[in-house]
Amino acid sequence: MKITIAAGFLLCGAAVAFAQSHYSGMESREIKNLSSQQIADLKAGRGMGMALAAELNGYPGPMHVLDLADRLALSAEQRAATQSLMAEHKARARTLGEQLVDAERDLDKPFARRAAAADTIDAATRRVGLLQAELRAEHLKTHIAQTVLLSGDQVQMYAVLRGYATDGTPDVEQAPLGGNTPHRRH
Repeated sequence: MKITIAAGFLLCGAAVAFAQSHYSGMESREIKNLSSQQIADLKAGRGMGMALAAELNGYPGPMHVLDLADRLALSAEQRAATQSLMAEHKARARTLGEQLVDAERDLDKPFARRAAAADTIDAATRRVGLLQAELRAEHLKTHIAQTVLLSGDQVQMYAVLRGYATDGTPDVEQAPLGGNTPHRRH
């Protein structure tokens, strides 16, 4: 009998643990779809991995270029241009980030009030999606603009310093000035 009761308690405990969602705890968030860290990152204009397609395919980002400025042997002109690019980018990214946080809040509100309706959700989700796309494009375009400011050797050194080229011979070659696509060496 004692074994049966103990087994029953174990099964009940397992059922409760199994039924609990990995979303548990998120219901207390101000905006359910965004963590407090994501809100802070969006408002600060941080990349949040939005430019990985650029970064990992040979298009350096200005923040990391500035971090590596001495090792990349940036000229005074390159450093100034990169600082200007970064400042302009941060301003645009912060604005878009704030707008995205507001759009997510607006999407959350009707659900929080228990007044969500299918006909009003389309516009709200479309606004969120459009802002996400604009913000990601901003981050990606900034990597393109940064790449044009560097020499081919600097782009290659960046890849080595960031750990993307492990054999010391990176495979990224600088596009001609004014171009927007680094070419791969074969």
